[in-house]
Amino acid sequence: QVQLVESGGGLVQAGGSLRLSCAGSGRTFSTYDMGWFRQAPGKEREFVAAVTRSSGNTDYADSVKGRFTVSRDNAKNTVYLQMNSLKFEDTAVYYCAARMSPLGMVVRTTQNYPYWGQGTQVTVSS
Repeated sequence: QVQLVESGGGLVQAGGSLRLSCAGSGRTFSTYDMGWFRQAPGKEREFVAAVTRSSGNTDYADSVKGRFTVSRDNAKNTVYLQMNSLKFEDTAVYYCAARMSPLGMVVRTTQNYPYWGQGTQVTVSS
C-alpha cells in the first residue's frame, strides 16, 4: 500500500505556472503507475496526466497537452506535474493517484486507481 501527499498548489494569474508534487511513502513507489486528476466545483473528477512506473510512457488530456508535463523521480518517491500557461478553467483540486500494474500502463479512468492523495487546490485568476 502507498500513501500519497500532494503539495504545490496555490493562487496564480492566468498565463502563470505552478509545479505540483506528489510524495509517496514506502520502498515500492517505483512499482506504481501514477496519475494526476482534477475536480472543479460541481464537476466530476477528470483525468489530467499519467506516467508509467519507469517513466517510459506518459499520457495527457487534450485540454492540457502542450501546457502540462508529468514526470517522476523514483529515487525521491515523487511525481510532479509542471503546469504552464495556466488558464482560468484549470482551477480545481488536483489529486495524484497510484495503481500497481505488472505491465506499466497509462490509464485514464479513476476506477483503476485504488490509492489517492488528499488533493491540493489550484486557483487561476483571470
